[in-house]
Amino acid sequence: MPSLFRFLFVVATLGALVYGGLYVLAVHFEPEQREVAKPLPGVKIRKQ
Repeated sequence: MPSLFRFLFVVATLGALVYGGLYVLAVHFEPEQREVAKPLPGVKIRKQ
């Protein structure tokens, strides 16, 4: 039974580290926003 508790503790610790790392990456390293204009092949715009 102690090995089960040790295993669950290790799995919970690893899960918390992964979750915390993803949270830090999502909050502190947001990409800068910019406008992207890209021509689409085969699309014609009608002039009025």
